[in-house]
Amino acid sequence: MAAEQTQNRVEYKDNSNLFQTNAFRLIYKMLEMASRTQEDTSELVDEILHSIFFLGEITQPEFSPRELFLDNDIMFDYLREAYPEPFRLYSSRLPRRSPFSCVLDMVVHLKGQEHEDDIRETLKELITELKRGNNQNMLISTTICISAGNSRDSVKHYGVSMSTTGRPAGRILVAASCLNFWEKHVADAVMSYYPIKSRKAYFDVTIKLPADVRCEAFNLGSRKAINPCLSCKNMFGLDTTDEQEWPYGNCAEVESLSNLLREEEVRERVQRFGNWTVENKEKVKRAVINHLRNELKKLSFAWDNQFYTAQKALADNDGEEDLVE
Repeated sequence: MAAEQTQNRVEYKDNSNLFQTNAFRLIYKMLEMASRTQEDTSELVDEILHSIFFLGEITQPEFSPRELFLDNDIMFDYLREAYPEPFRLYSSRLPRRSPFSCVLDMVVHLKGQEHEDDIRETLKELITELKRGNNQNMLISTTICISAGNSRDSVKHYGVSMSTTGRPAGRILVAASCLNFWEKHVADAVMSYYPIKSRKAYFDVTIKLPADVRCEAFNLGSRKAINPCLSCKNMFGLDTTDEQEWPYGNCAEVESLSNLLREEEVRERVQRFGNWTVENKEKVKRAVINHLRNELKKLSFAWDNQFYTAQKALADNDGEEDLVE
């Protein structure tokens, strides 16, 4: 059993120093952006702390929250006081999404929902900073997707690819997002394939978007347009000639369309295919939960069967300005 646990942790291992460095940089950047937003975005800071702490718990070598802050005792002490729950629950409760998804939401708050170019450019600059001196994508998403309906009231909705490295972390966070974060039509499409690429016979539930819906993905570094992969074609009926079938739930289209389908007008026009029933839905949820538990058991993670809920900061957020000057 010990050998199996080591093997699964090694699958996530990339470069321990890089994990530590990028974790600190992401947290620092989130604090800096939070200090510049007009709204209270402290819940996003709280959520990314928990998500990063969780990933630090399951990587090898493990990183405690204290170790991620290098020699910055002031920042560590401030965050532990202002955001106590991530420090308390990172080793028992699961995040609902990957860290860079929180970064995306913060950038959208900062730049404005309709300012697509500013959002993409800000994310590109951040990625360039994070990858300074290396070419690895530790804790970094590589793709952004923008979706929008065709009604006068429809706004742009964004999503990024899963910002994890290695199979255990990716499978864990895809399962968590299916169970507790993504919109139900999108989650059902992902669960029709999760955790392998074969479509389930007993739960084959996919969707086709209205023809007038925009759904475009771009590389965050080069900003070049990216065709949907075969997985996104299978789940959402997106037109593509790409034959690459990425793990289901990892693409930026998933999060972007999940946000779009929370618009009732768009959701009502989506065509749904397959054998959806209450019984089948409960069966597939049990299968996903069981697989999730098995993945966590391999990593010796003692899950309390709950997903983390982001909290507002307890301390005065004005203190964040002093931390990021």
